[in-house]
Amino acid sequence: MAQSNEKQPVEKKAKKTDKNKKPNIFVRFGRKIKETFSELKRVTWPSFGKALKSTGVVLVIVLIFTVITTGVNYGFTALLNLITNLGG
Repeated sequence: MAQSNEKQPVEKKAKKTDKNKKPNIFVRFGRKIKETFSELKRVTWPSFGKALKSTGVVLVIVLIFTVITTGVNYGFTALLNLITNLGG
């Protein structure tokens, strides 16, 4: 059993260093903004005509639902007036 004169590496306890520490809010916000812009570069944007057509479809649907909701509201208002006027 020969003993060597080489030193055995001593394991040190892991200290909380910068790599274990969470970066501050400004660094995280900056990274998020950078990621957002890089993601937006990869988006396939629609043409102007297609965007205009889609906007028109949305506006028509909103108008249809507005008319339906107004009609139902008018109907319930008339029904409520009919019910409340019968009692008096």
